[in-house]
Amino acid sequence: MNNLDQISTRIRESLSSKNAARDKALERSRTLIRFCANSIRAAHRDERGEARAQLAQAREIVEAIRADLAHYPDLYHAGYTQDALKEFAEASIVLALIADEPLPDPDSLGVEYAAYLNGLGEAATEMRRRCLDIIRHDHSAEAERLLEAMDEIYNLLVTIDYPDAITGGLRRTTDVVRSVVERTRGDLTTSLRQQRLQEALKKYESGKA
Repeated sequence: MNNLDQISTRIRESLSSKNAARDKALERSRTLIRFCANSIRAAHRDERGEARAQLAQAREIVEAIRADLAHYPDLYHAGYTQDALKEFAEASIVLALIADEPLPDPDSLGVEYAAYLNGLGEAATEMRRRCLDIIRHDHSAEAERLLEAMDEIYNLLVTIDYPDAITGGLRRTTDVVRSVVERTRGDLTTSLRQQRLQEALKKYESGKA
C-alpha cells in the first residue's frame, strides 16, 4: 500500500486533465454552433462573403477541437461534440447548395461520416426555407434546382441502412427530410400552377385588348 498515494496522484492528474479538456470542448462546441448558425443566416440572405467568413472561423474551431481531444476519443465522440460538428457540416453544405457549388467532402471538413450524413439531412431541410423564399418571387427554376438537390439527398440517406448507434440517429433525420421534401414539392407545384394561370390570364386579357 506504500504506492497508493502515487497511484491516486496520477489518477487525479489524469482525470483533472480530462475534465479540463471536456470543459474546453463544451465551450468550443457552443461557439462552433453559433458561427454555423450565423453562416446559415448569411447564406439565406445571399451574403455569401459573410457566410464564408463565419465558416472560416468555424473551421478553426473544428481543428482546435480535433487537436484538443486527440488523446480523448470518448470525448471527441460524445454527443455534444458530434452535434457541433454536424452543425459545421450542415452550414458548409447549405452554402454549397445555395451557391450551386460542389458539396464539401466530409474528410475535407474534418467531420465523422455520421455527423456529415446528419448534417446533409438537416441542410436539405434548410432548403425548404430557401425554396419558399424563392417562390414568393416566382424564381421557380432555382426552386426546382434546390428541390432536386433535396430529392437526391433523401435518395442517398434512405439507402444508409445501419443501426442508429452507428449513424447518430440518421433514421429520424431521414424521415424529417422525406416529410420536408414532400411538403416543398407540393408548395412548388401549387406555385407553378398559379404562375401558369396568371400567365394564361395575361395572354387572354392582352388578346381581348
